[in-house]
Amino acid sequence: MIKGLTNKKKILKLNSSFISIYATIGLFIVLFLIGSVMFSGFFSGQVLANLFIDNAYLIVLAIGQTFVIITGGIDLSVGSMIAFISMITASLLQNGVNPFLVMIFVLIVGIVFGTVQGILVEKFDLHPWIVTLAGMFFARGSSYVISIDTISIKNPVFTAISGFRIPIGPGVAISINVIVSLIVAAVAIFVLKYTRFGRTVYAIGGNENSAMLMGLNTGKVKILVYTVSGFCSSLAGLLFTLYTLSGYGLHCLGTEMDAIAACVIGGILLTGGSGYPIGPVFGVLTMGIIQSLIMFQGNLNSWWTKIAVGMLLFIFIALQRIIVIREEKKKVVIS
Repeated sequence: MIKGLTNKKKILKLNSSFISIYATIGLFIVLFLIGSVMFSGFFSGQVLANLFIDNAYLIVLAIGQTFVIITGGIDLSVGSMIAFISMITASLLQNGVNPFLVMIFVLIVGIVFGTVQGILVEKFDLHPWIVTLAGMFFARGSSYVISIDTISIKNPVFTAISGFRIPIGPGVAISINVIVSLIVAAVAIFVLKYTRFGRTVYAIGGNENSAMLMGLNTGKVKILVYTVSGFCSSLAGLLFTLYTLSGYGLHCLGTEMDAIAACVIGGILLTGGSGYPIGPVFGVLTMGIIQSLIMFQGNLNSWWTKIAVGMLLFIFIALQRIIVIREEKKKVVIS
């Protein structure tokens, strides 16, 4: 009897820890069903596939942001990095550089960029907001140093990858970008759940001093999470460039806020120490389906997407606060 009660308590605890993800997934399903009832042609596999195709880059971006936020940090440079990567890619391709070398180079740029930011945050004890804000201005400004105009990409390799579709069912196909984004999400889930690095990331967000007393290498891990974010932002920039086949300094203005919003809607606590990478994936899809509903409706301005996302953020921040208060009360009772 006692064993049964103990198992029940564990199940209830597990359910409460996933409540934000359950809410996000439930909201996504409800919105999809509403669209299916309201608009003919909405309930189809390709509409669902298009959500992934259109938002693959943002899924990767949100995954990178997830690592940083779980440690209690933030990365404001990711949106500007997409523009910077798109400009580097387009410029190098325009000058005849091998497209595969270009892909490798821009990923290295993102890794170096993120690592430098991590070193500034950890070794110089600078606040992540200040460091990544400077990184945001640097990346955006550097985009205009390359060119102030849009650079179109006509490289045959990039155009072939961009147009390639993988059939996954009758009348349903996805792009290579979708495959890449899902692989990134799967790797993130594995790393955060099953590796020492992942456990240290959560430990830093929960209580960094306690993590240090436990003998965890918090300094190295804090640098590495910004390296991961830099890599994800450069990969997202590459995916976005493949999606648009262009480089432009004004690409993805404010996208860093979309990535943060996706994390919050997906149940990642901004205070750090809690959240699961599958949440931001559904956070991105939820934001995407809101945009799709507005497009199908036809009469509403696209800015209604921002209004709806803003309302969702208020709701999910309130939900997060309720969860935190409940956990604090449980700790008080236990102590």
